[in-house]
Amino acid sequence: MSKQVQIKWLAEPEEHNYPAAESYLKLLYDKKTTARLVEQLKGTKVTSFKAKDIFRASALSLLGVSNFHVEKDLKKIRDGRKLSPLLLVRDEKHAKVVIADGYHRLCAVYSFDEDSMIPCKIV
Repeated sequence: MSKQVQIKWLAEPEEHNYPAAESYLKLLYDKKTTARLVEQLKGTKVTSFKAKDIFRASALSLLGVSNFHVEKDLKKIRDGRKLSPLLLVRDEKHAKVVIADGYHRLCAVYSFDEDSMIPCKIV
């Protein structure tokens, strides 16, 4: 893909991103821990990390552009629509980052430019 495309971001995650993060985090953590993490995510400020660094820290694989959700986010990027910042959780016990919400957005952005700075909230 081209580095000429400017990827646009919302200033804050969309409200529906938090329930999506909660749903995923419930698979990894107990109910009380999940609730605490989501509240912390809501209250923390947005920061930025390079796409390639988020991937390395998460230890996840890159989804291909043929994935339906990645394709949707690629279209948003091409159309100049703003993406929602990622929601991340530091899993210190396993020395990695959990992508609570935004995995498909991360894959889409990475396909344009692995050095792209991605806004996110991280706790």
